[in-house]
Amino acid sequence: MNKINDPRLLLNISYQTRALVIKMLSVAGSGHTGGSLGLADIFTCLYFNELHHRPENPSWPDRDRVILSIGHVAPVFYATLAQSGYFNKSELFTLRKFGSRLQGHPGMDAGLPGIETSSGSLGQGLSIATGMAIIAKKNASQIRIFSIHGDGELQEGQIWEAAMAAAHHGLDNITAIVDLNGVQIDGPTSAVMQLNPLSEKWRAFGWNVINCDGHDIPGILAAFRKARLCSGKPSVILAETIMGKGVKTIENDHRWHGRAPSSAEAIEFLCQIDEIYRIELAKIKTVNDI
Repeated sequence: MNKINDPRLLLNISYQTRALVIKMLSVAGSGHTGGSLGLADIFTCLYFNELHHRPENPSWPDRDRVILSIGHVAPVFYATLAQSGYFNKSELFTLRKFGSRLQGHPGMDAGLPGIETSSGSLGQGLSIATGMAIIAKKNASQIRIFSIHGDGELQEGQIWEAAMAAAHHGLDNITAIVDLNGVQIDGPTSAVMQLNPLSEKWRAFGWNVINCDGHDIPGILAAFRKARLCSGKPSVILAETIMGKGVKTIENDHRWHGRAPSSAEAIEFLCQIDEIYRIELAKIKTVNDI
């Protein structure tokens, strides 16, 4: 797939993705809004700039792999896959319907192209990514594995077992991405289970730690470049994001973790998304800002 380097174009795609997320969740009547909106910029940069993949040939052996460990943000995952060309966008509006390939959490058995593994139960994605990375190393393959996590998910012990294993084996073909929005279903992560000092934890486990603003397109691209250039150890991108980004009235509100907008709310949210997009676009001057 041809890479898009212009941050203005990438920003446009990310806000198109946000609009699709709102529309498909409103039609479905259920699903996870907050985290999906917060991750739109990360998914856009990953699929339209960083990832080696061929949407027209999803089983291409040399493709990079994406493991969505935080499976409940499936709406932004599906919207990004459709935007990339894996399937027709019209299918997005079958989300969570009986017989749909777009399940509430991604499932390999549904037959949707672009899905590398089923997900739902939190904490398992990094273990899967580690196994894939070990096999890739043994086969002298150049593929890279990206695993996507929520910050609340890091409260799962299996994450840290996998982190130890990945560092022990020097798996520089893994990049973990953490959606660091500080919010989970029961409230602030700091109140549910304190994660800090998070950067120091990952470094102590032997990882290359990269911090970035998860809504700054040039910053996200730079973070991916740093991870790609790191040798001898796995990388983790700690991306500070805003749950519900693009819809001011629900930003950082944990009640929108697993709630879908009504039809009336969706209309209002789409207006807010358009307004925020124009504000964000004005901050990016030229392609040289990348």
